[in-house]
Amino acid sequence: MAKLLQAPPKFLPPEWHIANKTQYASAESQRSRSEQLVAESQRLVDEIEKTTQKTQSDVNKKIEQRLDEIKFWKQELDDKLEQIVNETEVLLTFKTRLEKALESCKEPLFIAQECLLNRRVGIDLVHDEVERELIKEVEVLQGVMALLERTLEQTNEQIRLNRSAKYNLEMDLKDKFTALTIDNYCSNLTNNTPDIRYARNVVKVEGNSVSPEDWVDFSNVNVEKADKQRNNSLALRALIDRILSQTASDMRKQCETVNVAFKNRVKETKDAKNKLEIHLAKVMDEITSQEKNIAALKKAIIDKEGPAKVAHTRLETRTHRPNVELCRDMVQYRLISEVQEITNNIQRLKDTLAQAEVELKGLSRRQLSLEEEIQVKENTLYIDEVLCMQMRESISINNF
Repeated sequence: MAKLLQAPPKFLPPEWHIANKTQYASAESQRSRSEQLVAESQRLVDEIEKTTQKTQSDVNKKIEQRLDEIKFWKQELDDKLEQIVNETEVLLTFKTRLEKALESCKEPLFIAQECLLNRRVGIDLVHDEVERELIKEVEVLQGVMALLERTLEQTNEQIRLNRSAKYNLEMDLKDKFTALTIDNYCSNLTNNTPDIRYARNVVKVEGNSVSPEDWVDFSNVNVEKADKQRNNSLALRALIDRILSQTASDMRKQCETVNVAFKNRVKETKDAKNKLEIHLAKVMDEITSQEKNIAALKKAIIDKEGPAKVAHTRLETRTHRPNVELCRDMVQYRLISEVQEITNNIQRLKDTLAQAEVELKGLSRRQLSLEEEIQVKENTLYIDEVLCMQMRESISINNF
């Protein structure tokens, strides 16, 4: 207890002075270091402020440059999108033209096939100019339809490629719009913006990010693809125009050729029919004449029965002469000669009658043959002039 209440040690005056000087020196040194630190800190603050402002200004400039780049490519993509959309719409109208052209070929093909199927009977079933031109017309129409179908398939594929290029442009534009919105937001941020904040784990390069070169290449590829498909579409439209024009011309030319062949054949058939009718009239006149001839021959044969009976009666009666009166006189010989003459003449008349009847039968058969042939010609004219040519009047081949 006594130790606890012991007075603290006392220092000598020199020690006191030394301690004060030490404090003075330490304070001065500490103050000096502090002043240096304050000065250094001010310089550091000023330097960092300048650096920060410069860096932020550079970042702002880079963001503005980036915005310009995005706007440039967005405008490029917008232009190409508008072009490919317009081109696709025009190509769709060409597709419609192809479909209408293909549809318009069906009726002429059906009519040509019907004409081939239905025309002619009998001897008129001939492989003539009309049939050859109809066969050629069917071949032309089938060839045109096959060409139009292939061109339509090509057009559908080009429309698909155009829409694919359009989709790529739209997706790229969508991303460009998002990037533009984000970088616009970043460009407008300042140190005094209310919603600025610290974010965790952002000071890094994303693993799925791309280089500026790849970024440019991506949009450039989309633009080039759109240009390529647009140019292909333009070339295809020019091809479609040529095909539609040429096929319409070929179809019209062949249709006119067939129509001319029909007109010529109808004229030829009418001429043949007229000649047949003239011959029929002559044959019928000859039949009438032959019938009269046969009637005259039969009458002549009947008319010879009287003289023959008279001669026979005379000969038979004279056989009853008595005795020496049964003389072979000139009367007897002349009567015998008369009977033989009449018999021969009757036979000649009968032979001529038989020949005339044969000729009459021949003329009758010829009459039937001519009538049948005229009927064939009438049927041919009905088929060619009434059915086929009237059907063909409905064929209208305009420019597709």
